[in-house]
Amino acid sequence: MKRQELIEAFVQLGKVMKIHGEGLAYSGYELGITEDEFQQTEAKIRQAFFKNGWFDEQSVRNSILAISTWLTKEKLEGWLANYNFTENPKKVAVIMAGNIPLVGFHDFISVLFSGHHILVKMSSEDELLLPCFSGYLVNFLPQLSERITFSERNISGYEAVIATGSNSSLQHFKAYFSKVPNLLRSNRTSIAILDGSETSEELILLGKDIVEFYGKGCRNVTHLLLPQGFEISRVFEALLPYSEIVNNKKYGNNYDYNKAIHLMNQALFLDNNFIMLKETEELHAPISMVHYHYYVEKEAIEDYLARHKAEIQCIVGHGFISFGAAQCPQLNDYADNVDTMSWLNSLD
Repeated sequence: MKRQELIEAFVQLGKVMKIHGEGLAYSGYELGITEDEFQQTEAKIRQAFFKNGWFDEQSVRNSILAISTWLTKEKLEGWLANYNFTENPKKVAVIMAGNIPLVGFHDFISVLFSGHHILVKMSSEDELLLPCFSGYLVNFLPQLSERITFSERNISGYEAVIATGSNSSLQHFKAYFSKVPNLLRSNRTSIAILDGSETSEELILLGKDIVEFYGKGCRNVTHLLLPQGFEISRVFEALLPYSEIVNNKKYGNNYDYNKAIHLMNQALFLDNNFIMLKETEELHAPISMVHYHYYVEKEAIEDYLARHKAEIQCIVGHGFISFGAAQCPQLNDYADNVDTMSWLNSLD
């Protein structure tokens, strides 16, 4: 199998994913799949919510649509230009997280585009979607059936591992996979640095960075660095368009629980009936809460970033990622800032 053949298959997949992401109807056999196959995937998209209450249909479609933007000939060839396609493939196990829909898709394509075989161990929280799109790929390029394996049991026979999980599971991963090359990831979160010149429109987009996927992604903003004197009410106002997130039962339960805990502890926080803001330098905030603290000089920002370097996935703000784009990573935006493709190439 040649890499160019793989690119063509993924480009075709991108076209189909775009239609699913936009919620459009089946548009004919030029998609390379049958209407029955298309409808089966549509059913899985709708079923995802009943399997995982965080995966409402719009969140699932947003994730699919975002991934489809990667899968163009120009973007794939540009991304892959500096990486090798091995002639000595290894079997790489990928243990996927399940916090947001298709969160492991980048690892999936990275293993395949590096020329290796992938053994997928999916999270029980997100096990419906990837097999559908993998099935499309095998339709487009049948040789892939020998390179993609999904495992529902304990994995075995792998020669390298990529694993993503919680901070506690990281210690388990380190011990369990110590005898093979491994790329292990744990919890991270993201921050926004404001300078006081932000427009109301930018702050509304910041709200998207906070609440998209209900704040469960490592690229969701959970902490704000604000210039001294910044009116925190501006953030509350910008969050108002997202008030309906509290109607999600899981999110609502988290909001009620965290509010009750803070009330019992007589902790100071601000509340607008669907999200809470708490002034603290703690980086990580629970679901339904955003932490913030003020700075006076830029040196304080640099110090905070240095202290939390290993815990921060991305930074939103002027001079960093644009407001509203935190959940729109590009192909070369790697988890934990570790180049997955270079690591995969090193296995050769």
